[in-house]
Amino acid sequence: MQLRDRVTASLKQAMKDRDTEKLSTLRLINAAIKDRDISARGEGREDGVDEAEVLAILGKMVKQRQESARAYEEGGRIDLAEQERTEIGYIEEFLPRQLSDEEVAKAVDAAIAETGASSIRDMGKVMGALKARYTGQMDFGAAGPMVKARLG
Repeated sequence: MQLRDRVTASLKQAMKDRDTEKLSTLRLINAAIKDRDISARGEGREDGVDEAEVLAILGKMVKQRQESARAYEEGGRIDLAEQERTEIGYIEEFLPRQLSDEEVAKAVDAAIAETGASSIRDMGKVMGALKARYTGQMDFGAAGPMVKARLG
């Protein structure tokens, strides 16, 4: 089942269960996907966004909520931070399992070997290979310095 279909099915189930918190988050996900669909059609892609772009949208939504939760905690608004964390949980239901640090290190080594990267100038190729294969499964902000360290 495609990711988009899973979101729609969960949305319907949340309506039946009268789970307003989850329903609100799922509606936000749906709106974000539809917004990107409209942009993609404007660029001439009639099919809208593909699975990789949906994963990227969900990853971005998680990251935004993590930053918000951190800001709320620093501001002493623990209740709002908890709400953000709850939303993160709902969004992560649709994301593939996150790779452990050890798995990320192996993936980085494999990508370096696969692309034949030998210097820091090849970092873009390595990151491109990682993003093509592991979108939604790793934090590329953390993987970047790891790639840099291995190539530098």
